[in-house]
Amino acid sequence: MFRLTKYIFCIAASLLLTLPAACKKTVETKEKPAKVALMWFDAEANFARFSSKDSIDFYLEKIGKLGFTHAVVDIRPITGEVLYDSQYAPRMEEWHGAKRGDFDYLGHFIEKAHTLGIEVHASLNVFVAGHNYFDRGLIYSGHPEWASVVYHPEKGIIPITEEKNKYSAMVNPMNEDFRKHIINILKEVTTKYPKLDGFILDRVRYDGISTDFSTLSKSLFEKYIGKTVENFPDDIFKWKKGDDGKYYRENGKYFLKWIEWRTKNIYDFMKLARDEVKSVNPDISFGTYTGAWYPSYYEVGVNFASNMYDPAKDFDWATPDYKKYGYAELLDLYTTGNYYTDISTADYRSHNKSVWNETDSQAQSGEWYSVEGSCNHLRTILGGKEFSGGILVDQFYSNPQDLTRSIEMNLAKSDGVMLFDIVHIITKNLWKEVELGMKNGGMINK
Repeated sequence: MFRLTKYIFCIAASLLLTLPAACKKTVETKEKPAKVALMWFDAEANFARFSSKDSIDFYLEKIGKLGFTHAVVDIRPITGEVLYDSQYAPRMEEWHGAKRGDFDYLGHFIEKAHTLGIEVHASLNVFVAGHNYFDRGLIYSGHPEWASVVYHPEKGIIPITEEKNKYSAMVNPMNEDFRKHIINILKEVTTKYPKLDGFILDRVRYDGISTDFSTLSKSLFEKYIGKTVENFPDDIFKWKKGDDGKYYRENGKYFLKWIEWRTKNIYDFMKLARDEVKSVNPDISFGTYTGAWYPSYYEVGVNFASNMYDPAKDFDWATPDYKKYGYAELLDLYTTGNYYTDISTADYRSHNKSVWNETDSQAQSGEWYSVEGSCNHLRTILGGKEFSGGILVDQFYSNPQDLTRSIEMNLAKSDGVMLFDIVHIITKNLWKEVELGMKNGGMINK
């Protein structure tokens, strides 16, 4: 929310006879825009650039002039290190040779942004604690037991740290020690930064359909269904190799309950996290980012729909109880990744291409996989709850004019827009395309 801005002004001479003082303090409320616009500041990609206050100030002022209402500041990258002084996690001191600045990173973002009428929402990567490309992070430096366990089609059951084509060393969401760790961090940030406007949690999910197949997960799932899983993991699913050499999934007898259980686990954590941060600051906004590809997002154990929507009527992977774990009602602010290069449904019909997102086990197709189509479907599954459509800026390096179109479409069809990430705009100097999209989308005057 935009704060009240106080103005001191001198009273005109013609009013002196009716007012007792020559000067009077009044309060004017800055009109809240109809839509929100969020700019994401990734921790690792921007580590060197934002190691100085001047750079933070410059870019906050720049996005403010372009109509952005929110700065999303990543303070827990995938390594599990943090960008503030914490008693629970190590502070990231350097990244690729760049040293951190000697100042309160998040504190300065909040202080400067608030002078510009911009909200600051802290982003934390939640169920991840290591970077597999660099063997760096908490999983590698003291907590290997946190690592999610992967059912690999060729290697079998392995820790995710051994799957090097995945850069995120994801955590088993049911590891109680880690859950306590991340809740402590959330509460610590809420306490240390009382002026923080909110959280936008990222990676509150399983890594994919192939996780988590640990003995802990097996035991907890058996408790959930009240039965012993005799053939694990085959009773969940098994990988089969097709004639084309590609692997596909053959679902077992407990597959649908497994999907339901994983989704319940993520819902329960979201409920817990919301309750814990609100216990410290009831007014703080609780939000999240997820991928918008709902038809396949069951693979990561996430149901971001309204609990009034029943996915079992539309999708064969949902049980009748799946709807109970829709968490839209837990959110104060929701951003979702409309990461599609087809902007309109007409674009999709023209190209008719498949989309394979980071968390998918196979390619997807349909009008859902355009910005316009996604927004239309999201309106239905969210039950009218507000959402902001996200844009992955580097998808438009070769077609920058479509970045403008995507901004316009998200602002037209959703309740706001989120750009990930500012580094991509800076690197390719896409500010003119952003400005035009924001103008055409009504966020700044033409």
